[in-house]
Amino acid sequence: MKLVPLFDRIVVKPDVMPDRTKAGLYIPQIAKEQPTTGEIIAVGEGKTENGALIKPKVSVGNRIYFMKYGGSEINVEGEEYLIMKEGDILAIVEEE
Repeated sequence: MKLVPLFDRIVVKPDVMPDRTKAGLYIPQIAKEQPTTGEIIAVGEGKTENGALIKPKVSVGNRIYFMKYGGSEINVEGEEYLIMKEGDILAIVEEE
């Protein structure tokens, strides 16, 4: 199945938080922090303002930081994704 986001929406595969600390202690699901990083899987065509299409500044494959509670969680074929607006993205991670 392929996800095709509409307008200025972005599909993100959030990073998986570990089940254990570095010392080996188990972290229960309720105590885990929400991930705030991930990889963009799909990008919509952009939003329209005053009749002009404004293309997104991000692209598929970008690693990003996003708002802690940004986006809507969805499950597709057993995989967890977030669908969010481009405005929920805080920064793009660029490798040097």
